[in-house]
Amino acid sequence: MLSKMKELDKTLFFLVICICLFGLIMVYSASYPLGSIKYNASNFFFHRQWISFLIGIFAMTIGFFLPYKLYQKWSPLLVIGSMILLILVLTPWFGEVRNNSQRWLQLGPLVLQPGEFVKFTMVVYFASVCGKKHKALTSFRKELLPPLLLLGVVFLLILMQPDLGTATSIAIPCFFILLCAGIKKRHLFAIAGVGACAVIYLAVSAPYRLARILSFQNPFSDPNGKGYQLINGYEAIASGGVFGKGMGGSVQKLGFLPEAHTDFIMAVVLEELGTLGLAVVFFLYFGFLIKGVYIALHAKNSYGTLLTIGFLFQIMVQVVFNLGAVAGLLPITGIPLPFISYGGSSLIVNLFTMGIILQISRNAKQIRIPIVERRR
Repeated sequence: MLSKMKELDKTLFFLVICICLFGLIMVYSASYPLGSIKYNASNFFFHRQWISFLIGIFAMTIGFFLPYKLYQKWSPLLVIGSMILLILVLTPWFGEVRNNSQRWLQLGPLVLQPGEFVKFTMVVYFASVCGKKHKALTSFRKELLPPLLLLGVVFLLILMQPDLGTATSIAIPCFFILLCAGIKKRHLFAIAGVGACAVIYLAVSAPYRLARILSFQNPFSDPNGKGYQLINGYEAIASGGVFGKGMGGSVQKLGFLPEAHTDFIMAVVLEELGTLGLAVVFFLYFGFLIKGVYIALHAKNSYGTLLTIGFLFQIMVQVVFNLGAVAGLLPITGIPLPFISYGGSSLIVNLFTMGIILQISRNAKQIRIPIVERRR
């Protein structure tokens, strides 16, 4: 065990821990007014996030030591378990409604968000299928249709919560896994085209989703309604300047900015730490991306490569969705900022996946082969 710890990828580990610690600091700063008012405890959200972080470190340790090839064998059971959770969350007995969405599962004192676990299981499943058959992914009906149909079922179950943002953030990493597995170009373009048309249709077919799209394009048309959160986010960003107001100096978190410690925590970062805070976040995520790609390119086998690609893009897609929403470039979807936003389920699952990538990196130091065989 000690010998394995010596082979730990210190660069990736350092980057992930730095992002998490930065997130813990910002969760406390962004949430203490709400914690004081609602729970009479300024550290209420920080305390919970800190416990989730410790559990996440334990989960990362398990991910590092438990052989990742086992997930390939367990992938059918993981998918079945995830679908059961998605069904339970839609029931009135277990599902908990927050902000007009039924995304949380109440199991006694525990409150879980099954969507976060489904993100993990679908990457494992697609990497397992493509890792086993990446030399035979030529038949659409036999090789590609079964996993795509399963993805469609999962997509619809999450859409019923309703949560188009999470459903899309699950589908995109699966698409990247297929891309890196080397499927035929005509199959790739067909899947991408159908997926894009489906997302666009779903986005504009529901009145509340269409309202979100219109509000992010022109939030000032409804400043006290759909545009309220984005406008207050703009005010937080604009008032921060280059150096910010200093840690704890945010005004918008004092009841003006909804979801200040979750979806819009980056607006608080910009208000308190300014553009320099944004530069630090970009640097950490960019370093994480570069290191993750390097690990994927030097993975021991195709399954390790595809698993790393899936987890890597799963994180980065959420980063793009979250920062794009805060900047007003994308609709607000409720996607948290990985490792930084408040949310125990997201933090624990993401740290567990980082443990798996650290294990893949450790194994890659022994044998290094190209990413995937090219198709002729």
